[in-house]
Amino acid sequence: MFRHKGKNRTYFHNLELASALSFVAGIVNIVGVLSIKILTTNITGHFAFFSEEMLLENYYVAFVYLLFILSFLIGAFTSSFIVELSFGYKKIRPHLIPLIIEILIFTLIGLSDFKSFGITISSHMIACFLLFTMGSQNALVTRVSQSVVRTTHLTGLFTDLGIDLSKFFFEKREVVFHQIKKNIILKVVIIICFFSGCIIGGFLYKVFSLKALLFTAGLLFFIVRYDRIIYQYYILKRKIKIKKITIRK
Repeated sequence: MFRHKGKNRTYFHNLELASALSFVAGIVNIVGVLSIKILTTNITGHFAFFSEEMLLENYYVAFVYLLFILSFLIGAFTSSFIVELSFGYKKIRPHLIPLIIEILIFTLIGLSDFKSFGITISSHMIACFLLFTMGSQNALVTRVSQSVVRTTHLTGLFTDLGIDLSKFFFEKREVVFHQIKKNIILKVVIIICFFSGCIIGGFLYKVFSLKALLFTAGLLFFIVRYDRIIYQYYILKRKIKIKKITIRK
């Protein structure tokens, strides 16, 4: 999912990345809305609320919305900065640190719902944390996929999907037509997975409240380990194949 970069990265790698992380974003989106009544995967609406509060001279509330916007920006900056910094160290996988930070934040918020842990986080702080993670995830996915995949919001995605669908009816060249078809499938997969994350996240929140984010942290941990698991699977498969050939001889 993250191991392959540049020319080694295939359409299937982007499809895996898109489906997994858009599902995560969907869960975060609905948990944020249900728990604190704040959008936590994009900042488009927060600009409108910020402007409204400024006009009404509610400067404190306007400042809170500004913090939401900056949290997303700082998340994107931090993720990209860490990736750039990690390129100089061959032993560190560039995507690893941003994802670990995301896992830790989800775990912290999830544990805050257990009164026995004594962790108290305000609703505004939860919103800032979640917006930070989504800004970080969006920047990471954009860089890894070379701007092909975005997973945290759907506005631009629906725009691109509409453009591709219109091209679908007019393009006659087979190669270009095939590429447009692949682009459409990728975008539809992101939309379906985001929507599925929202639905499943809603049910999880209904049962577990903010603890539902612990499930998201676990899912991200699996995503972090996914490349290694697949790599070990192919090694094991190759060893079994060689062993069978040796036995036959």
